Amino acid sequence: MLLSEYHRNLHRISFELASNETKSFLLLSDIHFDNPKCDRGLLVRHLDYALRHNCPILINGDFFCLMQGKFDPRRSKKDILPQHNKVNYLDAVIEEAVEWWLPYHHLMTVIGYGNHETAIIKNVETDPLQRFVDLINYRANTDHKIYTGGYGGWVNFYIGNTTSKVSKWLYYYHGSGGGGEVTKGVIQNQRQMAMIEGADIIWMGHVHELYAMQHSVKSFHGATMKPIVKDVWHVRTATYKEEFEDGYMGYHVEKGRPPKPLGGAILDLTFYREHTIRKVNTSIRFLTK
Repeated sequence: MLLSEYHRNLHRISFELASNETKSFLLLSDIHFDNPKCDRGLLVRHLDYALRHNCPILINGDFFCLMQGKFDPRRSKKDILPQHNKVNYLDAVIEEAVEWWLPYHHLMTVIGYGNHETAIIKNVETDPLQRFVDLINYRANTDHKIYTGGYGGWVNFYIGNTTSKVSKWLYYYHGSGGGGEVTKGVIQNQRQMAMIEGADIIWMGHVHELYAMQHSVKSFHGATMKPIVKDVWHVRTATYKEEFEDGYMGYHVEKGRPPKPLGGAILDLTFYREHTIRKVNTSIRFLTK
């Protein structure tokens, strides 16, 4: 596998597949790694699954939570882990994250920004995500390099063998607004369809929901000049922060928000031929509790 950066928020992952062979990727968002409510046990199980199956990992924002600095009106003594309760709070979070994630460094590819990271850039004038990526790349001391992406951006999967290649395009966007107790953010999928061209997969997080669905659009195949129907996958990945718990108390409960799913998604890409045409089949699975 070769990971390349063509623009600050456009990356390519190139890999070889034989006919009918599948490559799987782990899609994660909203990990909130430093939050006491982050279910690190579940996260380890899912990351170890990626280790066993050699699944590269992509992360779509809110890797960190970072709400316990003195600059943040949301800070609460009960919402900080003991190892982070230091005068150099941000440094303590980043340094622990680097050591914790080092065993998975070789699988990590692109990490995008979420609103929790951009809030730190705005209010504290430092970039915690870039600091994490720079430090873990340095500590790993290997040829493999993790890249920071954007709040939104592109990943091109360049797939095939020595004689033929085909691409799949993933557009990631962390998300905006609220999910809604009824709609769960699904209406935003159609908004994305109205302004994004060329994506085979559109992936969002932010609202802590977990689902996948397809939108079908009319298109054409350039090589054969035939009209086709193109299916665009919409993927929403959830969180690892369990805020509802037993519904006793807390911000999430007091706002009337429902329990949220925990987990991420597996993107499976299978290379195959249909007559003389090279194709890639896309499918989505979920890793949950």
